[in-house]
Amino acid sequence: MSRQPPFAFYEFFAGGGMARAGLGADWACAFANDFDAAKAAAYRQNWGGDDLAVGDVGALTAADLPGRADLAWASSPCQDFSLAGGRAGLGGGKSSAFWGFWRLMEALDGQGRAPHLIVIENVVGLLTSHGGADFTALVAALAGRGYRVGALEIDAAAFLPQSRPRVFVVAALGAPAADRVGVSPFHTRAVREAFERLPAALKAGWVWWRTGTPARPNRDLAAVLDDDAAADWHSPDQTERLLSLMNEAHRGKLAAAAARGERVAGALFRRTRGGVQRAEVRFDGLAGCLRTPRGGSSRQTVVVVEGDRVRTRLLSGREGARMMGLPETYRLPARTTAALQLVGDGVAVPAVRFLAEQVLEPLLRDAVPAAAAE
Repeated sequence: MSRQPPFAFYEFFAGGGMARAGLGADWACAFANDFDAAKAAAYRQNWGGDDLAVGDVGALTAADLPGRADLAWASSPCQDFSLAGGRAGLGGGKSSAFWGFWRLMEALDGQGRAPHLIVIENVVGLLTSHGGADFTALVAALAGRGYRVGALEIDAAAFLPQSRPRVFVVAALGAPAADRVGVSPFHTRAVREAFERLPAALKAGWVWWRTGTPARPNRDLAAVLDDDAAADWHSPDQTERLLSLMNEAHRGKLAAAAARGERVAGALFRRTRGGVQRAEVRFDGLAGCLRTPRGGSSRQTVVVVEGDRVRTRLLSGREGARMMGLPETYRLPARTTAALQLVGDGVAVPAVRFLAEQVLEPLLRDAVPAAAAE
């Protein structure tokens, strides 16, 4: 007899519930937590508030968590792991919230209620933070409670018109069946190098989680954009000022798009290079990584080229939601900045669904039923 859905999960650092959206109908949320009141409001709008506790994860106790979950999902704050940030690592003021989450997992384990699976999602900088010491500490913590650990680097570009690589650390109690281990296109160089930095004792418990290769996405950036007529375009002078920030290489990309003689949509970021602000554009069907408006990079700009005509405008909140794989029915905050803050801090929905289908659900179906285990 194998365990069957619905599978129960806890969702920590839940934001707007994008992991919940990706897990889908075969999963039942038993508990969710986030510190941010604005994100919690969006969570309630979309999922209701019965399962949601708003506040610092460090203030929670095991008594706040009902039952025994099949999965604990933690998309902990990424600022201290980000390659663009201060790299404070697990000792940083925000990413150190992970240890508040982990103390809860330890307490559940002490009560015989440890989740069968734990997923920790973060930026790829987690793998190299402090020369790999933070990742080693994370793997050691999981292994110390009997979890077998592996990691996958999944880029949202495998599913969506957005370049957004993230690392998914998957930990499971007990040894997995042989057919759950093997080759994956998401065993990237960064993951392999992180494994090589682990001490021998942790390498011995590592699992190379097997996955297939996802089908190529059938939508590019142009497919997720709002209708031109409904968009709030820059004035010609604003567009010209923006284009004047391009260097020769990016002006060449603009000229190549114009030479195609058809409508071409691209994405642009403003960045500082050598103390000089530059505008950098791409026309490869992908947007750059969706950032939060206060996340250290400028808000992403849409560029539409039709022959000699070039128009620019800022990305809308709904476009950002589509770039994360959220359905049109998902309720966003009314203000664009708040909407982009919400989705820019989230996890790509199709990446979660892929991980659930390929790794999490097969592992749970292999597991002893929860009632028998208890």
